[in-house]
Amino acid sequence: MDLVYQGGLNYMRYSISDTAEHGDYTGGPKIVTDETRKAMKKILADIQSGDYAKGWIAENDNGRPWFTKQRQIEQHILVEQVGEKLRAMMPFLRPVKVQTEEPVSKS
Repeated sequence: MDLVYQGGLNYMRYSISDTAEHGDYTGGPKIVTDETRKAMKKILADIQSGDYAKGWIAENDNGRPWFTKQRQIEQHILVEQVGEKLRAMMPFLRPVKVQTEEPVSKS
């Protein structure tokens, strides 16, 4: 995303491998579908109407139970576990590790 912020999609595509660029062209339409666009429009409408803010304020007023549980779950998903192991093998990345909550079950 840093490349996109810096110079748009064209700069990002210029900066990555041709294989990655090809994957962008072939994979992107499979991920961003009409259904995805509808969901994104609904999220935007919730933001614009104030419904999102009202829900977030209510969550905070209630002590953040759902948010805290989601954070605990997401901090321990498989991609995080694998990513931590991979980054440990690549010291040139100067990997960082943040403090996480104890894992909880999804139920």
